[in-house]
Amino acid sequence: MKKEQLEELRDKCNNCLKCELGKTRNNIVFSDGNPESAKAILIGEAPGENEDKTGTPFVGRAGKLLNEFLEKAGISRAEELYIINTVKCRPPQNRVPTDEEKALCSEFLLKQIEIVNPKLIIFCGATALKSFYPKKTPISKIRGEVLELEIGEKTRKCIPIFHPSYLLRYHSLEEGSPRYLMLKDLEKIKSML
Repeated sequence: MKKEQLEELRDKCNNCLKCELGKTRNNIVFSDGNPESAKAILIGEAPGENEDKTGTPFVGRAGKLLNEFLEKAGISRAEELYIINTVKCRPPQNRVPTDEEKALCSEFLLKQIEIVNPKLIIFCGATALKSFYPKKTPISKIRGEVLELEIGEKTRKCIPIFHPSYLLRYHSLEEGSPRYLMLKDLEKIKSML
């Protein structure tokens, strides 16, 4: 049932040209994961070059690092997560999507959340967090916290985590390092699924 609803939504998204991003994309980057078994939705920022080519989110260097951390935490990307972005098309030069672009794409994002109806939403990075969280709080101060937010017509449990592209700059796994904190956050998420 969910898959059919999402396929209809994907078709609609494929034909969307509401903003300039639709005119420069190669592919929409709609989602990854199994909507029937996913217990959490992971929301990233926007598709990058590799994602635009393949139509799949988180497949570049940051995606490979995300996969490593998910595996270490015991989270199955294919079965426990449904992965989406704040926008479905790549912004030129991988820039951050504008508020207007996110607003125009929000109908797809909110409908995906409604259809999948996850136990938990994971905001992967500051852009995803800012799309739903009204306070100007740095992700470094709020990552790992469980937030209760109104999303669509429901109050949902949400957790912000670092974006894996941020972690590409840090290699240490020692206690307190960004990579250490990311693993701890993902282990907490696993315990909630």
